[in-house]
Amino acid sequence: MQTETHAVGERIAERECATVTAGLKSVDDVATWLNCSARHVRRMADSGAMPRPVKLGASLVRWRAETGDPMTGIRDWLDAGCPSCRHPKGGA
Repeated sequence: MQTETHAVGERIAERECATVTAGLKSVDDVATWLNCSARHVRRMADSGAMPRPVKLGASLVRWRAETGDPMTGIRDWLDAGCPSCRHPKGGA
């Protein structure tokens, strides 16, 4: 059975890795849900207009489909009316 080494140095079986990533959606999946381009999805994530993606390596990103929290799950964010996910910085 093939295994992968993850950031924490833990080895998990390939089928377990598939289970972990099953709830994660690619930029193309999110763009399809939002009816926009993948580039626009990346711009919105960078500006804080939508939930931040999960980084899987140097350049691979995925979004959580559902978490029960509109600040982290795409479907939850859509159901909440797409509120801004930008966190205001301190100050007066």
